[in-house]
Amino acid sequence: MLLIAGTIGAGKSSLTDMLSQEMNSKPFYENVDDNEVLPLFYSNPEKYTFLLQVFFLNKRFLAMKDALKQADNVLDRTIYEDSLLFHLNADLGRVSQAEVLQYDNLLNTMLKELEQVVPQKRPDLLVYIKVSFDVMLERIEKRGREYEQIATNPELYEYYRQVNQRYQQWYENFDICPKIQIDGDQYDFVADPQASAAVIQQIKLETAKLNQLALKPANYYSTGKTEKGIF
Repeated sequence: MLLIAGTIGAGKSSLTDMLSQEMNSKPFYENVDDNEVLPLFYSNPEKYTFLLQVFFLNKRFLAMKDALKQADNVLDRTIYEDSLLFHLNADLGRVSQAEVLQYDNLLNTMLKELEQVVPQKRPDLLVYIKVSFDVMLERIEKRGREYEQIATNPELYEYYRQVNQRYQQWYENFDICPKIQIDGDQYDFVADPQASAAVIQQIKLETAKLNQLALKPANYYSTGKTEKGIF
C-alpha cells in the first residue's frame, strides 16, 4: 500500500490515479469534490473547521481500514496527516480548547485501532510530494476551485503559507513506514508525461529496494506482499 501525501495543490490525486493504474489497484481518493462541508469551511473557517476535520478524519479512518484489508492500494492523503491540518487551524484560533481535546481523543482512539492491524500489514511506502509555496499557489489557481482562490479571499495566502511550511516538518518526523520525497517543482507530473514517467520510476526503484529488504530474514516489518512486490 502506498500513501500519497503533500500540501494543497501538490498533485496528490493525480499521482494516486497514475500509480493505481500502474499497479492495477484500487485508488482511495480524498473526499473533496463530493464534500459539501469544504466550501463552507473556506467561507467561514471559524464556524466550520471542527465539522470539516471530523468529516475528513472519519473518511480517512474508514479508507485506511478498507485499504489494509486488500492487497495493493494507493491512498490520496491519509489519517496520519490529520493532526497537522487540525492543529494548524487550532493555532489560528478556529476551534475551542474543548474541541481540540475531543478531536485529539478521537484521533488517538482511531490510531490505536489501526495499530492492531498495522503490525501485520504496514503501509509499504509514503510518497511525499514537496512543492514550493509559489508553485503551490500557481497550482491552486490553475485548478480553479472558486472557494480556494486567494483573489476572492486574500486571507487564504497566510493559511496556505503555513500549510506548506508545516508539511515539510511533518514529513521529516513521519516514521510509520519507509518514505520518499518527490520534487514536485522539478517534476510537473500532472502536465508532463515525461515527468510522470520519471516519478513513477523513482517510486518503483524505491519499492524494489524495500521488497528486497522485506525478503531478508531480519527484524523488518511484514508487508504482507508476495515476492513480486508492489508493482
